Amino acid sequence: MPDSLIDLIIYSVGTILGLIVVGAIVTFFIRDVTQKEHAILRNYPIIGRLRYFFEIQGKYFRQYFFSGDRDEMPFNRATRKWIYKNAKNRGGIIGFGSTYDLREPGAFIFVNAAFPILEEDQLPTPALSIGEGYCDQPFLARSIINISAMSYGAISTPAVRALSRGAAKAGCWLNTGEGGLAPCHLEGECDRIMQIGTAKYGIRDIQGNFSATRAKEIAQSVKAFEIKLSQGAKPGKGGVLPASKVNPEIAAIRGIPPYQDSISPNRHHDIGNIDELLDQVAFIRELTGRPVGVKTAIGGWHFINELCDTILRRGLEYAPDFLTIDGGEGGSGAAPQTLLDHAGLPITEALPRVVDALIESGLKQRIRVVAAGKLVTSAQGAWALCVGADFINTARGFMFALGCIQAMRCHLNTCPTGITTHNPRLQRGLVVEEKYLRVANYALNVNHEINMIAHSCGLKHARELRREHIRIVEKAGISVALNILHPYPETKSTVRN
Repeated sequence: MPDSLIDLIIYSVGTILGLIVVGAIVTFFIRDVTQKEHAILRNYPIIGRLRYFFEIQGKYFRQYFFSGDRDEMPFNRATRKWIYKNAKNRGGIIGFGSTYDLREPGAFIFVNAAFPILEEDQLPTPALSIGEGYCDQPFLARSIINISAMSYGAISTPAVRALSRGAAKAGCWLNTGEGGLAPCHLEGECDRIMQIGTAKYGIRDIQGNFSATRAKEIAQSVKAFEIKLSQGAKPGKGGVLPASKVNPEIAAIRGIPPYQDSISPNRHHDIGNIDELLDQVAFIRELTGRPVGVKTAIGGWHFINELCDTILRRGLEYAPDFLTIDGGEGGSGAAPQTLLDHAGLPITEALPRVVDALIESGLKQRIRVVAAGKLVTSAQGAWALCVGADFINTARGFMFALGCIQAMRCHLNTCPTGITTHNPRLQRGLVVEEKYLRVANYALNVNHEINMIAHSCGLKHARELRREHIRIVEKAGISVALNILHPYPETKSTVRN
């Protein structure tokens, strides 16, 4: 081909591209100056668009270039790196000192013993039975840290598969979330807890009511049931799954039409008070033979006090087998920002009060306590055990283990790591055979480090941790022992058997 012809082709292509660019600029200019919604674009057409671009991209630039290791919310870089390293089984070893500010109010300081426990004297963390003596098939739970509720639909098929297989390898449980029990939950043959949300997805009849038949079927595949009253991300507001994420498979599992917003009621239609709640607990436990618990965020002291008083009046057979207490810091699911920011007590305030109420009522041994709400590190887990929790649930900790980069797109179906999207192209990035090992590593290493903290405090295993083993910084340079800040109450009530 002659050089002149090649030059002509290049010139023609360049001219066409130039005309396209000029045409696009003119089109955007006309659109900007004539639209009435944005004052910046009317006054500064074309250039004004850069403001919106940088506004959207700002949080990503801050995350990588400008924020310090301990600055970001909801999770800072130091916390994410700690999880990534433990998920990859590379240990939490650092050099030259910590960036954790021990002068900051709320900081944890564990009370190390002068003579810690030698390796040969350390004991395995005992498993705890849930529902023993009150149901036909109690659940022996082995792991301190477990996978909190994340619905299939809110997270993707490969994410659930990796969580299921990782949970089986680590020996922790997997909560289904309110979206129902999916085939991918069953893949790993792990311990599963079936959550019953306010819409009763996956466990309802064609009219949307609770299905006893379906409950008995599900009981063959799960270790326990959890009645969800509320969650820390949005107390008083039902679950939200945008229509774009409700594909036919998810719709079939939930029992709803595809490609329509999946919005759960703000509460259960058949549970409007404490007595009705305890009736449901006893009914489902008798129906399925499995332990039944309750998940709730805490807004004040009335609920837990009334719950304990009602159990004392009616008897231990009506008590939930476990309580999952979610702090207002929760937030793996889509939620209105107002509720995310301002509804629900933080776990640091809610958990001690719930535990104290159970101790005062003599119910602490009957009801296991599961703490949730931004508890993603071993130190936070050990704090919860010191307060009186029996187990820790985390959702976002395991999302980070799967590879989450905190892109804040969970509700948009555009998650770049494939965790919260149903876009097959984006899901391709989440390789189950690789990620399930990271899920298991994270759980095993958190359990290991919680025990390491206990050994440092002179204890043989993590379940010996008590409030006197941790101090909380109240103001710069001054810390207070947790048993002084939250003294153990005396048991005041007699339980009716």
